[in-house]
Amino acid sequence: MERLDKDLAFMLRYENIAWYEDGKVKILDRRVYPIKVEFVICENHKEVAKAIKDMVTQSGGPYMAAGMGMALAAYEVKDRPKVEIMNYLKEAAYTLSHARPTTAKRMELIVNECLKVAEKAIESGGKIDEAIFNHTLQTVNERYKRTDKIAKSLVEQFPDEGCIMTQCFAESVVGLMLRQAKIKGKNIKLICPETRPYFQGARLTASVAYEQGFDVTIITDNMPAYVMKKKGVSLFTSAADVISLDGYVVNKIGTFQIAMAAHYYGIPYFVTGTPDKGVEKVSSVEIEERDGNYVLEVLGRRIAMDGVKGYYPLFDITPPEFVSGVVTDKGIYSPYDLKNYYRED
Repeated sequence: MERLDKDLAFMLRYENIAWYEDGKVKILDRRVYPIKVEFVICENHKEVAKAIKDMVTQSGGPYMAAGMGMALAAYEVKDRPKVEIMNYLKEAAYTLSHARPTTAKRMELIVNECLKVAEKAIESGGKIDEAIFNHTLQTVNERYKRTDKIAKSLVEQFPDEGCIMTQCFAESVVGLMLRQAKIKGKNIKLICPETRPYFQGARLTASVAYEQGFDVTIITDNMPAYVMKKKGVSLFTSAADVISLDGYVVNKIGTFQIAMAAHYYGIPYFVTGTPDKGVEKVSSVEIEERDGNYVLEVLGRRIAMDGVKGYYPLFDITPPEFVSGVVTDKGIYSPYDLKNYYRED
């Protein structure tokens, strides 16, 4: 297998996302990277689910972690009868896929494929954990291949000289987008809003961009509208946690307000990702909310007076009128025409 993580930044290489080996799963702790390079070691699949819930890994990372967690679950019951193994794996699949409610439908696709792999391994007498691991690795590599197609289409929208604003951390899209920009000779600079409270833009996106040789500037989350005009931003882009078939983008909180500012200035906003076949309408999406204390802290240090309340929804919803296009592995679609992505299969 030709690995498509070649030449990408440290945190985008497969072993540094989530990796199953010797009855354990190690996950790069993106909550502290690059300040510290630490891995969370999970000894059972429930610990993997907790790591996903606690945002040890984010963006595309949980999908790889879920697959590796399924391999670990298979290892946990490797000596049990076949029926018990499959029952256990089905329970593990639910636990892993529902670690974060907003992305549960996408995660179910991952773990359900792992269940199929497990059934085949049982029938053939192979090692179940090894089969799921190999399947997960192949799946991630295929995802990078599809993402590279997305990156190519996105980079075609970039000017030869320009400034791109990002939001949060689009994971492999960022690294592959930047690799394609170099291949195409695009001289671009990046501006990354910090993305509180975990600072994924400042710590992750900016780190990947810098490590891959690009000029990158971090701004606070209340600066995008002013900076767009001041710094001549050419294009705004983000990934998405959900793209509903009625054209709405569910992504890291703050995406909506940046999209509105971009719309005001006539700056295109291109979201990257695959429309969610199982989400006909955005009204069916559950917006995850977390402990409000996170917004009262900066990297674990409280910044507000005792008694002050915090509120922390993880995502917001950008309506289709603010989306210039949805960049997929099949090309760019209007947000009003996403069902055609599947009609063309």
